[in-house]
Amino acid sequence: MHDLLDDYAQTNALRDVSPRLKLVLGLGSILLCVFSPSPVAPLIAALTMSAITVFLAKIPVRLYRKLLIVPLTFVLFSSLAILFVTGSGEPIIAFQAFGLGLGIGRDSANIALLMLSRTLGGTSSLFFIALTTPMIEIFSILKSLRLPDVLLELSMLIYRYIFVLMDQAMMINSAQTMRLGHASLRGSFNSFSMLSGVLFLRAWEQGERLMVAMDSRCYDGRLDVFERRTPIMLHGTLAVIGYLAAVAAIAFLTRDLRLI
Repeated sequence: MHDLLDDYAQTNALRDVSPRLKLVLGLGSILLCVFSPSPVAPLIAALTMSAITVFLAKIPVRLYRKLLIVPLTFVLFSSLAILFVTGSGEPIIAFQAFGLGLGIGRDSANIALLMLSRTLGGTSSLFFIALTTPMIEIFSILKSLRLPDVLLELSMLIYRYIFVLMDQAMMINSAQTMRLGHASLRGSFNSFSMLSGVLFLRAWEQGERLMVAMDSRCYDGRLDVFERRTPIMLHGTLAVIGYLAAVAAIAFLTRDLRLI
């Protein structure tokens, strides 16, 4: 499943929409979520961006739910830490645990809710970009924006070799599993150390092979990236502007609102 995101980005229902328009929508939504002073706008952005990804882009709900599990779990634990560590403001809940007095303050609850909503909104917007816009189109847009060639080419090579090394790691891990390399805790540690060492050697070998292949193709220090020209439709532009303006207006009107 390591290449599943890019597969869906190549085949989703919004594939023919201009990638520049999708980037403006996703990045604009992320910025609005990050700078929103209340949790209302990020929560609305999370719901609407998820709906766009699932219903308009036709991304399966099961896949989208799996993608949200990791960031949602992380932010829930972080929110719990904020709730019980800071404990500032008027107390809402107070109790004793292990001889210690614990409590949840109103200010800490609002901060935790704001962080949770910002994370959900930003993550939903980021997944919208990842599931609807192929990376090659993002690289081509960055090149057209005059991003330094060195940074762009390094990003492309890193992105490519993430999948190469993941393929190698999956093959090695499968071989170790069939040979009962993970039958015990000690065996799992030994297998992991061997896998790490082999991956380092494979990465070195792949890098040398890449240099030989690029030199044989007259590599002159530049990687050409061709942009797929997709017209920006007027109704799509108006929809993106209207959506971002609506979320920004909600963030402004609810700037002093606290849900707790």
